[in-house]
Amino acid sequence: MGLRTALQQEADSIELIEEAANGTDGLRLLTTLKPDVAIVDIGLPDIDGIELTRKLKQFQSETAEFQTKVLILTMHDDELEVLSAFAAGADSYCIKNIHIQQLLEAIKTTAEGQSWIDPAIAEIVLQHIRQSDVGSQPQSTVSINALTSEEEAILQAYPLTERELDVLELIVGGYSNNQIAEKLYISLGTVKTHVRNILDKLSVSDRTEAAVRALRAGLVK
Repeated sequence: MGLRTALQQEADSIELIEEAANGTDGLRLLTTLKPDVAIVDIGLPDIDGIELTRKLKQFQSETAEFQTKVLILTMHDDELEVLSAFAAGADSYCIKNIHIQQLLEAIKTTAEGQSWIDPAIAEIVLQHIRQSDVGSQPQSTVSINALTSEEEAILQAYPLTERELDVLELIVGGYSNNQIAEKLYISLGTVKTHVRNILDKLSVSDRTEAAVRALRAGLVK
């Protein structure tokens, strides 16, 4: 109810067209109404938010009729849930206790075709990648390598340098340009150049999208 009220107060920029109490009804509404953005709670009854997202993305890939963006709401303290939400292919990821103004920013960013990822979720996914890299991946976790063939082709054609990968890891970790410069002992101008090259090579428009693509591709170690 609080979320609905907050969205309705943003009537100048956001139109709330419908809501559903479970995953089955939600999927039916999404394929019928074709909204710009769907806010999906991960803890839905019957089919959960992860399965709903998978089904919606599959439907969209098969029909190519519309491209509703999915913003998943999840708990940041459940590692398996976070990883599953990330692997489901949603466009943006928020923790459930996010401040409403941040959520509104995430919705608008998602609607514009960009990804929004909460730093707490990014940290969990980054930790998972590091554990996998040393052979300690728990059996219950899920794969997060979820790039499209086009994205994979771009990365193969324009691979990141070792220094760009260093910068990218710090971007995923939430470091600012100034902090990256201090940590890598390079100038701020050099950091900005690396960031610009990273965005170009990953074909993304901002640091958040770069972090999402890096995590999906397993670029960050």
